[in-house]
Amino acid sequence: MTSTEVETEVTHDLVEALDLVEALRAQSRRYHHQHPFHLRMNEGRLSRHQIQGWVANRYYYQVNIPRKDAAILANCPDIDVRRRWIRRIHDHDGTRSGEGGIEAWLRLGDAVGLTREEVQDERHVAPGVRAAVDDYVTFARTRPWPEAVASSLTELFAPDLMAQRIVALERFYPWIDRDGLAYFRTRLDQAPRDAEHALEVVTAHCRSAEAQQRAVAALTFKCDLLWRMLDAIGETYPE
Repeated sequence: MTSTEVETEVTHDLVEALDLVEALRAQSRRYHHQHPFHLRMNEGRLSRHQIQGWVANRYYYQVNIPRKDAAILANCPDIDVRRRWIRRIHDHDGTRSGEGGIEAWLRLGDAVGLTREEVQDERHVAPGVRAAVDDYVTFARTRPWPEAVASSLTELFAPDLMAQRIVALERFYPWIDRDGLAYFRTRLDQAPRDAEHALEVVTAHCRSAEAQQRAVAALTFKCDLLWRMLDAIGETYPE
């Protein structure tokens, strides 16, 4: 292959990668920031009972994120990807007791007036939420690992929602202990970092048109899954 042919191939690959990134970012229109439940939350129109229900149900998602990431690690043959991806599990589980995102979410439960026992025993988790989260873990276990990585790219859209959520919770729900909002503040830094890495992985490993279509479909699946969760929470806690 001549140097000109190599340059042409590289340029073509770069264009394909840029098209893929654009297609992935376009999935922001499906993100759950526009779900009616989130809109009501950000407008201060949720009751204490609804906020508590959301926190208790979302906990089931939080505790399964490390399981999802462990499934990606188990299927991933790329040692460099594994070395970086495992940081997600450390972030969520912590490296010692009293640390990590799951602990931070439990502190949010404390802040909204839930006991740790009722959050951790999952008594409040709606069947629709459980089914959606379980589908996510199954997806990560059974689909090709680059697709599972692509499904995590809702992190591209998360920081804006997190920032809005912090403002709304502080403004409209003064009964929530502000120390309980640490989870969201931490994710303002973690989510962009994680999304950057995931985007690098997807663009590097999803080179064919078919692989790119599957990557976008994986992210669509994740966006729809987050909507399913909020649908179930909204139905369980109508007021």
